[in-house]
Amino acid sequence: MRGNGRADTIAQVVTWGELAAAEPELARDGAGLLYQFGVGLGFLATVRRDGGPRVRPMCPLLAGGGLFAFIIPSPKQHDLLRDGRYALHSFPSPENEDAFSVTGVAVAVDDAARRGALASQFVEERAAIGVDPPAAGDVLFELHVDGAMLTRTRGHGDPSPVHTVWPSRAP
Repeated sequence: MRGNGRADTIAQVVTWGELAAAEPELARDGAGLLYQFGVGLGFLATVRRDGGPRVRPMCPLLAGGGLFAFIIPSPKQHDLLRDGRYALHSFPSPENEDAFSVTGVAVAVDDAARRGALASQFVEERAAIGVDPPAAGDVLFELHVDGAMLTRTRGHGDPSPVHTVWPSRAP
């Protein structure tokens, strides 16, 4: 694995599998929201060169204890290679205002076997619409986690949403 050197600058960075071991319900429910439409869907925020945010939809992959993303050659790919900080947020649910988000550091993965397995998973998850495997220029990132928040509601407009935050931080 090659990285951008940022992972060691954040106090507690874990893999998805480590998050799931520490907070199984949070990870299970978060995965459910990321995959609520049958494939991984989320909004990925990165840090532009000028420090501003950049947000675009993308397709996360959960596999083998990790949270991954293939990112096409783009400003977002350049952002992650330069400054790996990210935030990932689930797509909105049509039935309620439930949401899941994670923050952390993206690390480029340089492992042909892992890339092949995740490329196959990406295609299999989208078999109904027939997508091509990720291209050679698409960089595979593992999204390491330093924070997560799950929000549960009783429907749209719920005045008392319930938030589960990891790691717990004082208000």
